[in-house]
Order: sequence, then structure tokens, then C-alpha cells
Amino acid sequence: MTLGVVSLTAAAWRAIVPGIEPAVTEIRLPLRHEDIIRQQAQDKRLDPALVAAVIYAESRFRDDQESPAGAMGLMQVTPDTARDIARASGGSAFVLGDLHTPQVNIAYGTYRLRQMMDRFGDETPVALAAYNAGPENAKVWLARDRARGRGFTVADIPFPETRNYVDKVLDAREDYRRTYPTELGLE
Repeated sequence: MTLGVVSLTAAAWRAIVPGIEPAVTEIRLPLRHEDIIRQQAQDKRLDPALVAAVIYAESRFRDDQESPAGAMGLMQVTPDTARDIARASGGSAFVLGDLHTPQVNIAYGTYRLRQMMDRFGDETPVALAAYNAGPENAKVWLARDRARGRGFTVADIPFPETRNYVDKVLDAREDYRRTYPTELGLE
């Protein structure tokens, strides 16, 4: 009798587990709007896994997210940054509420990320620090590290929030590469 119950339980578990695994992955490491991510990453010459990781760190893929500082949407773009990007990119019909639209938010967030990558020579950790804490802070930190005769190190970022943010994004980028290579167009 006990052997029959164990066999039945094992069979039921095998039938349930394949359906649970994708759900657990989606909770642990969500991915939405991958078509927009792929398109914007390609347009801006960015790694789509990095874009997904920034979205994960900024909002966990919740497009209604709003920070106390007023940053909005998936990539947490501030109104001032959005206005600057709209002017620079010719977005004449931009309104602030558009930042809750995935297409607009990811387009503007990747535009900003590309600006930071260009400004800091495609040094991803510095660009991420700039995305989070502002380019002037990142410029000071980079200059300080260079004056010490070494490269930029995440561990030396003086803002704990930014240091944790950069580590989180870099870790998540590897997770997205490993978990969603097909969805992000990495294969």
C-alpha cells in the first residue's frame, strides 16, 4: 500500500513539475516586452540581456512603477531626462504619461543607457553607475580611480545604493543571458 502511494505521488509530481518550473522562473526572473527589448537594443547597439537586466533592477518589469524621485516606468526614466531625450530624438508629441508605455519607456531608457555607454567608452559598470547616480557622479568616481592608477571598480562606488544597483544589474545580465537566450535574440 505504501509503495503504491509513493509511486502515485511520484507520478503526480512529475506531471506537475514541468508546469511549475517556467512559472517559478517567471517569478524569479521575469521577462516581458522582449520584442521591444530586442529592437531597441539593436537600434542602440546594446546587449539585450543588459537592457533586460536594467529593467529588472529598475522595476522588475512593472510598467506602472514610479519612484519617490519621480522616475517612471520600466526603465525608471525621470521627467527631465525624458524631455531632454524627446528634444534630442525629435519626439515632438511626447507627454509624460507616455513613460508608462513600454515602447516609449524602453526607447527612452535605452537612449539614455547608450548615452552613458558612449560617454564612458562602453565601460558597462561606469555607464550603469551613471545611469543610476548621474553622469557627473560617475565621472568623479572614474577620475578618482584613474588618479589612483587603476581602473574603475564597483566596490569603490561610495553610494551603497548605486554599488548594489550595478552589482544587481551585472548579475541579472548573466542570468538573462543564461535563462532567455532565444527570447532575447542571443542565439
